[in-house]
Amino acid sequence: MLFKYESITNIGEKKIGSIDASSKDSAISALQRRGLIVSSIKEEGENKGILKMSFFDRGVKMKDIVIMSRQISTLFEAQVSALKAFNLLASNTENPALVKILNTICSDIEAGVSISEALSRHPDAFSVFYVNMVKAGEESGKLTQTFSYLAEYLDRQYQLTSKTKNALIYPGFVIGVFLIVMSLMFVFIVPRLAVIIKDSGQAIPISTKIIFALSDIFVNYGIFLLLGLVLFGFYIFRLTKTESGQKYLDKLKISVPIFKNIYMKLYLSRIADNMDTMLSSGITIIRAIELTSVVVGNRVYEDLLKDVGEKIKSGSSMSEAFSMHPEIPTIMAGMIHVGEETGSLGSILKTLGKFYSREVNEAVDTMVSLIEPLMIVALGLGVGLLLTSVLMPIYNIAGGV
Repeated sequence: MLFKYESITNIGEKKIGSIDASSKDSAISALQRRGLIVSSIKEEGENKGILKMSFFDRGVKMKDIVIMSRQISTLFEAQVSALKAFNLLASNTENPALVKILNTICSDIEAGVSISEALSRHPDAFSVFYVNMVKAGEESGKLTQTFSYLAEYLDRQYQLTSKTKNALIYPGFVIGVFLIVMSLMFVFIVPRLAVIIKDSGQAIPISTKIIFALSDIFVNYGIFLLLGLVLFGFYIFRLTKTESGQKYLDKLKISVPIFKNIYMKLYLSRIADNMDTMLSSGITIIRAIELTSVVVGNRVYEDLLKDVGEKIKSGSSMSEAFSMHPEIPTIMAGMIHVGEETGSLGSILKTLGKFYSREVNEAVDTMVSLIEPLMIVALGLGVGLLLTSVLMPIYNIAGGV
């Protein structure tokens, strides 16, 4: 919880700020340890009615963290102190949620807390990977380079993930609109035309009978179909919240032929890029693999990396451990083996990261270029079949009059 406070320093100076703590007593104790005399403290949003300001916060997005990391790296290069750097960021950040976090980090740093520990208190904004990278930078004295690495890494991942998501959103939106339009036609237009065609007494083609049967299902049982769709959506949502459900859906991502190529290369790119970034910051191989398993974003690859870590601890080489898993391409395990033998593992991982990132981009571009014409053909056939089945009998009636 975030608390706003008013206090007085030991030299009589008035100080106003905010602090993140589990309770009001914890917040007061933390402020007293800083040598402050608390005159007023309350939870932010308290006594402001049912709707709190935090309700309108849009959260902290990856793009916000990318920009923040670049700014911190620049400020550190200019020899600006950590406290002043975070204060400057807090006063120049537009995202209200991130401003709150930065203000709290400033208070923690002022109280003597390390940057990595201050960041770790906000897991919704800073991942375990991010915090450990900063901690490694503090220990190695390469904090400026670490924030630069983080900004570049997060930017690459943001661009790659955004492109993949956007490529899947467009066809989904078009197909969704098509299904809605077709459903409305089956409910409101086809039944009226069916009455005219049936009353004409002419022979009805089999394709037209099928269309009429589908229309009857939509008219008589449409509410049940809609209810079933909603329940199915709710079931999928609930499934994603369970451990087994998430693992099943993650396995599905790398099994479905259409998406398998994209998702596998996306995760391989993330693994190689993560490990290169961490090894460049002085993090050990074992720890790099452990952290990568947390942020890879797929339960199958998470379990795979945990198993690789255990095998390395038992004495296996990284390439040998990776080669035991079919989800890892032979070329990737082979290149890691070359990196181990030549002592250039970092540069090999960097090359692999770039290679798979390029492969994902090409796979997405190929999929988009194929989906658009296929979708147009499929939608055209669907609409054409519907119109032909319904309008041809109407045309015959008109011709016979």
